[in-house]
Amino acid sequence: MSDSAAASGSGSITASIKHKLTSSLQPTKLEVRNDSAKHAHHAAMVAQGGGSGETHFFVEITSPAFEGKTQIARHRQINTLLSDEFDRGLHALSIRARTPAEQAKAEAAAVP
Repeated sequence: MSDSAAASGSGSITASIKHKLTSSLQPTKLEVRNDSAKHAHHAAMVAQGGGSGETHFFVEITSPAFEGKTQIARHRQINTLLSDEFDRGLHALSIRARTPAEQAKAEAAAVP
């Protein structure tokens, strides 16, 4: 994914998250969703006038890089990769991190 493709229609933190996760973890699946609007009424957001609008995200990522790692280790790896984004205003990150085998199992279970 190129920087310009990642940035099209996205804010700077969104694009940065996509770029860093793609280049570092080479995912087979990546969804980055900005959930900041759901939290605009929170006191901290109101106090800063809504902030950058890029404070709360959900990331769903499937990568072979997670093989043999616990969920905690996967989350730590992602949080470490995104330390600059946390410094720039990212406040909350919900993560669903799976291996390709775990993703295939989840997809098979979802089929009726």
